[in-house]
Amino acid sequence: MKKLFATLALSIATSSAFAGPFGSQSVLVVEDDTGKVLIEKNANAVVPIASLTKLMTAMVVLDKKQDLDEAISIDKVDVDMLKHSTSRVPVGASIARRDVLQLALMSSDNRAAASLGRTYPGGTDAFKAAVKAKIAALGMTQTTIEEPTGLSPNNTSTAADLVKMAVAASNYPEITRITTDAKDIITINGRGVEYHNTNRFVGAKGWDIGLSKTGYTQEAGRCLIMRIKAAGKNATLVLLNAGASSTRAFDALSIRRLMSGDAAPAVRVARGHEARAVKVSLRSRLARRLKARGGN
Repeated sequence: MKKLFATLALSIATSSAFAGPFGSQSVLVVEDDTGKVLIEKNANAVVPIASLTKLMTAMVVLDKKQDLDEAISIDKVDVDMLKHSTSRVPVGASIARRDVLQLALMSSDNRAAASLGRTYPGGTDAFKAAVKAKIAALGMTQTTIEEPTGLSPNNTSTAADLVKMAVAASNYPEITRITTDAKDIITINGRGVEYHNTNRFVGAKGWDIGLSKTGYTQEAGRCLIMRIKAAGKNATLVLLNAGASSTRAFDALSIRRLMSGDAAPAVRVARGHEARAVKVSLRSRLARRLKARGGN
């Protein structure tokens, strides 16, 4: 893994990879087998990462090998008082740690992620120390994570560092399984509640996804990490600070199209006014679909 990260760092530093056009502020696509940078745009810009943070939270929790069947009680201190984000996980609910992980990763629930940090052996301070050590071990030199949810704008990183995090997270079977579940039913207070993946590409026709995590805050914009397979190629992609869900989705579609061997991404299938019309039309359709389905 260290050799891959070193190759990645060198590739970015000397990259002549395709850089656009993409709506996300930062874009990085790396071929998994070789570390070759396929697409790069502002890969070293330090920006807030929102709920992409939860991949780090999950790794640190799993590294500690806590009992996944142990029940965690959702406490009032887990409620988001910073952004006042909503949650379908009620205070007082007692949920198995494996299901709390499912809620934090698949449906990006902030109360679930907060409870994982709070119930870490030694408490919140020990959790923060473990995160700091994990960041250092992965060589994520431009990354700061202060809390487990990603709600804080002080949780920052770069697309280059987040590829390292994605590669590491993909080595955890629990994380890859959870983040590629399209939906699941979690028992809460004796009642089965259906939750969905915040990434609507998971389970969608034509997508082969090995790892996924979305993120959103006002400061971070729309973010996405995925490991995908297209046309026999495996790659990790990071999209940061897209202005809308449709922009993030459009960038992901363009990347998959490029990986599949098209001469140009979806936004360049035509010239001039025709290209702009195609772009607007696709974004409008994606926006309608994403608005109807929800998700971050």
